[in-house]
Amino acid sequence: MKEPISITAIGSVSPLGMTSEETWENYLKDNHFFIQTEFGGEMEWIAPLSNESKREIEVLRNSDNKYKSLDNSVLYALYASRYAVAKAGWKVGDDFGVNIGSSRGATALFEKYHQEFLENNRTATLSSPTTTLGNISSWVAHDLKTKGPEISHSITCSTALHAVLNGVAWIRSGMADKFLVGGSEAPLTPFTIAQMKALKIYSQYNTENSLKNEGEYPNRALDFEKERSMMVLGEGASVMCLEKGVSSNTMAVIEGIGYATEPLRHNISISTDAECFQSSMKMALGEINPEEVDAIVMHAPGTIKGDISEYKAIEKVFCNKLPFLTTNKWKIGHTFGASGALSIELAALMIQRQHEIRVPFITYAPSPKKLEKVLVNAVGFGGNAVSVLLSK
Repeated sequence: MKEPISITAIGSVSPLGMTSEETWENYLKDNHFFIQTEFGGEMEWIAPLSNESKREIEVLRNSDNKYKSLDNSVLYALYASRYAVAKAGWKVGDDFGVNIGSSRGATALFEKYHQEFLENNRTATLSSPTTTLGNISSWVAHDLKTKGPEISHSITCSTALHAVLNGVAWIRSGMADKFLVGGSEAPLTPFTIAQMKALKIYSQYNTENSLKNEGEYPNRALDFEKERSMMVLGEGASVMCLEKGVSSNTMAVIEGIGYATEPLRHNISISTDAECFQSSMKMALGEINPEEVDAIVMHAPGTIKGDISEYKAIEKVFCNKLPFLTTNKWKIGHTFGASGALSIELAALMIQRQHEIRVPFITYAPSPKKLEKVLVNAVGFGGNAVSVLLSK
């Protein structure tokens, strides 16, 4: 039997807060964290960090002259990583690997430098080193002075869960005993939002009617009756410390991992019953009876097709006995490459507290009797699904 791999600490910065305690308190509330902001002359919904969190990020930015030119995506990862490593009891300079990915990388900096190039036909000296995707893990490794390997990657919205796959593979291979994995994203920029609107999946803001017809929720993820897609972008980072074995620090054990790629029929879509999710969930379950799974934290971005196809895949795998289903995107939006790690944080907190987090506008069956096995899903453009099974 393979030695178990534990999550011994999680650090995050998101609209929910900057500590596990603050994050859990905000999960217990039925409110969302969306605000309306102007982009390109139009009002749009977004889920930004709180003003207090932004101040903390600015303190970090100004703490080192080298950090002043970094993109928010890097700074979010630095903050979350420091918190997680301290909570796990890892020491600066320890031998641990780092794999923190991002779907879009240095989004704001890239747009800023590109705009300067269009206007002046030249760009700043630091434009390339500070917008290279790999600089997220590189700066985290530098900040924590780790002696282990550092890896960056971008696999769209399943990026963070692919980082978990990598960390598990390194530890199981014997090439590392500890790995820091996760994702970071700062996509709240005009061009990024324009791209989502071009796909016709972004939640519409109506200046005359606001939320009167939407039950006060701009993103209605898991609402299978909605008549239009209602995805909203959020920002943040979440990282976790993976270690071989089980200890007193263990928050949850990674019991299974699965992955699959959809046979593409279109650049952005997956099949009506998400074949990739069916395969990834089955791989993560392995020999475990599906009835043992108590809950699933779904990817569920709030788009019509995305939500329904994942639900149909779950029906196929779990047949007539569906686990408790939830998601956090109705509350904090879609954080692209960081979303899977934030979903793992939700799953781990539910397991620790033995309390489910419900989507407030969904009618549920009775609460699950226990939360000992929770499955987490993520998928991105290209149909690259990942499922991670956590256990108590």
